[in-house]
Amino acid sequence: MSVSVVASTALRRTALRRTLLRTPRVIGTAPPCLATTSIASRCVVRGYRPAPITAGQRRALSSTARRTFASVDDTFDPASIERESDEVDVCIVGGGPAGLSAAIKLKQLANEAGNEDFRVLLLEKAGELGDHIVSGNVVEPSALNELIPDWNSEDNPNRFEPVTPATKDKMRFLTKKSSIPIPAPPQMNNHGNYIISLNQFSKWLGERAEEVGVEVYAGFAASEILYNQDGSVKGVATNDLGLSRSGKPKDSFERGMEFHARCTLLAEGCHGSLAKKVTKKFDLRRDSQPQTYGLGIKEVWEIDPAKFEKGLVVHSMGYPLPMDTYGGGWMYHFGDNMVSIGLVVGLDYPNPWLAPYGEFQKMKHHPLYSKYLEGGKCISYGARTLNEGGFQSIPKCAFPGGALIGDTAGFLNVPKIKGTHTAMRSGMLAAEAAWTALKDTKDAEGAVFLYDYEDKLRNSSIWKELKQVRNMRPSFHTPLGLYGGIMYSGLEAFLLRGKSPWTLKHHAGDHLATKRADQCQKIEYPKPDGKISFDILTSVSRTGTNHEEDQPVHLQVADWDKHADMDWPKYKGVENRFCPAGVYEYVEDESKKHGVRFQINAQNCVHCKTCDIKDPSQDINWQTPQGGEGPKYVMT
Repeated sequence: MSVSVVASTALRRTALRRTLLRTPRVIGTAPPCLATTSIASRCVVRGYRPAPITAGQRRALSSTARRTFASVDDTFDPASIERESDEVDVCIVGGGPAGLSAAIKLKQLANEAGNEDFRVLLLEKAGELGDHIVSGNVVEPSALNELIPDWNSEDNPNRFEPVTPATKDKMRFLTKKSSIPIPAPPQMNNHGNYIISLNQFSKWLGERAEEVGVEVYAGFAASEILYNQDGSVKGVATNDLGLSRSGKPKDSFERGMEFHARCTLLAEGCHGSLAKKVTKKFDLRRDSQPQTYGLGIKEVWEIDPAKFEKGLVVHSMGYPLPMDTYGGGWMYHFGDNMVSIGLVVGLDYPNPWLAPYGEFQKMKHHPLYSKYLEGGKCISYGARTLNEGGFQSIPKCAFPGGALIGDTAGFLNVPKIKGTHTAMRSGMLAAEAAWTALKDTKDAEGAVFLYDYEDKLRNSSIWKELKQVRNMRPSFHTPLGLYGGIMYSGLEAFLLRGKSPWTLKHHAGDHLATKRADQCQKIEYPKPDGKISFDILTSVSRTGTNHEEDQPVHLQVADWDKHADMDWPKYKGVENRFCPAGVYEYVEDESKKHGVRFQINAQNCVHCKTCDIKDPSQDINWQTPQGGEGPKYVMT
């Protein structure tokens, strides 16, 4: 880099910081040794390390991690150390399809304008891009065709190869033993769509982002929003490393880093921890209805080649879920003898005895699914919440200094069961708005407000398709339950097509839907057979999840005993049942008021966010752990 270039950017960053953060690299490889031992350089080096190094050696659930305990000096305040900082034009938090699409589009626009110095930086909390991505994914390629037109061209040596064209659709209503064909709504026609692994797709998008000059840093967990004096968003800070479980610094302590940006895009996925804070500060939900959520639980299997039907897409409703619970199953045949199978359960379910994980294990034994799984091998497991509120739950997406994009804002088309194309398109629209706002401004002019992004959204295909299906999901709230919702949704899909003059409303919040345990029938789940169904810890072992034990618990509950006092008498351990990873337990303890002790096994957490959403007392706050930790999904 020339001296003149360094001098021209001195007001924004030092030559050292620019060298550290703009060194070309390939995802997953280590950078050259750096001739500095500053906190900044050590953090940057961490960004290149794969999760096994960043998060500590991966281990089985039953083994014990090596611990480095805190110093006995309790007087040291980590906040007394000034954080290293760097200044960029746009900072994007989240390395999923939305964040990566925004990053690629921004650099495409900047490069076309001859402004190669326009800095776009993307932070991803996972050790590697894609590690935290889970989705049963049939992708509609409309946004991808626009962003990277030759993404699937045989003439492109860097094309995304692991795609399976969807060839056949099935829609079934299940009873305990039967499978009844039902007409699929037009939105579920998958002609021209592709079955993919979103995990693999995110890694591929990351490579495309780096090719155009995006600075991608995995293993950096953005945990704090930074604000300017005028209240606008200034950027983000990553969390401190090397803190003990009690919050005291260990000998490995490193202060987090600050990333200042003229525009900050939050692409954290469903129920992001930073998005929660920004939404509250700027009251972004003042004109929208509450968000409602679903929990998606998924496995990837390798099945008998004789049973494989390449390109088959199956969706089901009904069994095993009760009539007052929204949800459905899926099965996609892709790749070479691979099957993605999963169940989505609406988190507005009322019975606290219901366990989404247990319902999924039951579903796999239904003849519709078991005939494919028998003799196969489960190779991966994952779980993640998704936004189901749709059109009426979209918040204000622009705020002073940035915007919400992708599933962070809630652009999933629930009847279509697709959100990748809308997530990508929202990122591209935000990128266009950010480029327009920033290209002719100077650093000294401060943060921007992306008015253009809100306008672009309302004029986009996202708005049109979500408005058209806005009444389908809330129709399941009627006293007729599942049957009423199916009938009304059919009316909307085939006749009204979104032109009805009314908009149905969502309830006040999923946690408020939970009834007392003594008001509901207790559910006993069958013992897993170890062939098609599995115990929860066996499934968690397939996620590759890892968290260093001697660190602050990222599932924050201010008073564990008070939590048990509030929740146990009414709900009898609902946390243990709604969690798909065995994180929460009530352990017998006669010394406690109710004879049980509330316990959090945070090292099992797969970052699904269900607890933050469904807990009736709403005193569990999901906060990002150290960068690089959490699940390491494969083929999800």
